[in-house]
Amino acid sequence: MIKAIRGTRDLLPPETALWNFVEAAARDVFRAYNFQEIRTPIFEETQLFARSVGEETDIVSKEMYTWENRGRAQSEKGQSLTLRPENTAGVVRAYIEHKLWDRGLNKLYYIGPQFRRERPQKGRYRQFYQIGAEAIGPPSAGSESPARDAEMLEMLATFLDRLGITGWNLELNSVGCPNDRARCNEALRKALEPVVSKMCADCQRRAVTNPLRVFDCKVPEDQPIIEKLPRISQFLDEPCRTHFAEVQEILQAVGVPFRLNDRLVRGLDYYTRTAFEFTHGALGAQNAILGGGRYDGLSESLGGPQAPGIGFAIGEDRLVMSLKESAEAVARKPEVYIAPLGADMNREAARLARELRRHDLVVELGDESFRMKKSLETASKLGARYALIVGENEVKADAFGLKNLETGEQIPVPHHELAAKIQAGR
Repeated sequence: MIKAIRGTRDLLPPETALWNFVEAAARDVFRAYNFQEIRTPIFEETQLFARSVGEETDIVSKEMYTWENRGRAQSEKGQSLTLRPENTAGVVRAYIEHKLWDRGLNKLYYIGPQFRRERPQKGRYRQFYQIGAEAIGPPSAGSESPARDAEMLEMLATFLDRLGITGWNLELNSVGCPNDRARCNEALRKALEPVVSKMCADCQRRAVTNPLRVFDCKVPEDQPIIEKLPRISQFLDEPCRTHFAEVQEILQAVGVPFRLNDRLVRGLDYYTRTAFEFTHGALGAQNAILGGGRYDGLSESLGGPQAPGIGFAIGEDRLVMSLKESAEAVARKPEVYIAPLGADMNREAARLARELRRHDLVVELGDESFRMKKSLETASKLGARYALIVGENEVKADAFGLKNLETGEQIPVPHHELAAKIQAGR
């Protein structure tokens, strides 16, 4: 038997109703903040991710699905392509390619699959799904403002509240500008030199290529060493300190709680200044629901104009996992099960179903070959609120038996009153 590939899975009802609920809530909230949808290809040139995410990151060095293009055009031969491991780079590429700076500040969101070849575990898959947003544009459009950072964080708090997620925590840090990180990395190399041999293989590699990434380490034995290392907060220049302070002041003003975490550096090289994560205890050790940050130099690194930006990505798989107990409640069950009884009643039942569905009612159709007992058992199994009896006598009278499956009460309802009667029972 052929099965789904390791690290992938099928999403099935009723869980898919929960996914639709989450995505609909995201679209509603983002719309209120004037974000508009962008859809980019699921594969790009490999160089896009190498230049933006960073060649020394685990994502680029270990986790990407990459292959050589076998296209027919000469320009495609030898071209390296990669399934997108994240979406910010693709959005910025689109920003540059389509000269979106002419529109001023671009507030864009996306929903879709990403791909990373990593060890599958709870809430982490090789094909996973993200909901993300980016606010990017020329400095003249206010894209550098700490108000943009605070607005995005407040929007995310609103979204989580809309979903009914309680107990979330917002962790906040500033990773400064490139000069700040250069000074911090130099101090980290000196601090790591006498102890790095006692650390895991990844930390030993990061200590050489990008010491700041050592803070991403989750190996318990390395934590006492990491706790004693210098922090990026010690190396922030005055503009970065001021920016970070203003973000905090706005969040306090709008009532969004947060806590500072000077170990938070995020896993991608393009981040500058504000970095953040929302976490939730229901997810265990891998407790981050979403994360993001500012990336003021990313456009220039990809050959574009100066375009400060800030964005985030929500791990939709993990977010849905934190809502798992709500799946049954969110799934919209049939409001009425139509039970055709007798020959030629399928046609009459189909006409009624079409009418009722036009009133936004969820309708399930039985079959005229079913006896009454089987129809009622099927309706109950589906979780329908009502069973609608359609027989020859009901069609002649143009009034139909409507049975409440919770109370057992059955009453005749005139044809023209059916939709209103069923809606009243919601």
